[in-house]
Amino acid sequence: MNSFNISDTVGDLVARHPALSRVFEQMEIDYCCGGKKTLDEVCRTKGLDTKTLLIKLEESAYSGDAPVVDAAAMSLTELADHIEQTHHAYLRSELPRLDEMTNKVASVHGDKEPRLHQVRETFLALFGELSSHMMKEERILFPMVRQLDQETTAPKFHCGSLANPVRQMELEHDQAGTALERLRELTDGYVPPAWACNTYRALMDALAHLESDLHQHIHKENNVLFPRALIMETEKSA
Repeated sequence: MNSFNISDTVGDLVARHPALSRVFEQMEIDYCCGGKKTLDEVCRTKGLDTKTLLIKLEESAYSGDAPVVDAAAMSLTELADHIEQTHHAYLRSELPRLDEMTNKVASVHGDKEPRLHQVRETFLALFGELSSHMMKEERILFPMVRQLDQETTAPKFHCGSLANPVRQMELEHDQAGTALERLRELTDGYVPPAWACNTYRALMDALAHLESDLHQHIHKENNVLFPRALIMETEKSA
């Protein structure tokens, strides 16, 4: 084995072996917005033993678990389509539901657990940011990526290089990551109190799933789609 090295970045590892996302999720290691950090940096920051982590990664990569979507095997067009049809579709369905749930739970239980009002405020900000973010990707960035993928030479984009909208999208990903960290903090890791009603418990489960899906979503863009598109643009401009 010995496929991995402490100098490997977290994002590159998940791009090469999507199943490793499960290990990083379990250990609360950010592989999307923090995907440019090396295993060595992550271990030093979180106080983890590098040898133990490497063994876990080896075991997970070759365990034969159910496959995870291999974004790196897709063309840029296929990956943009996949992100829209899977992650954007999920958000458009789930965010309105979470809007209702956060409002209801904060209204009913906010006196007993005041942090629920902060959960509501943080979610509303995230909802607005994600809605705007998806629109910009679907109307501006992804059509540019598809055009680049289909043409033999780099197109002349109105914004100059793809690097400009990519930089903005990555900044917005960082903002979403910060909101997710705040939601996790406010909910004690999405763990409901013993007295929580079923709606409260369902909300915690839904927020945990939102975090997991957004991690996969942002990873596919930050660590696979964007770097490959920028490389292709450079090659087709030569």
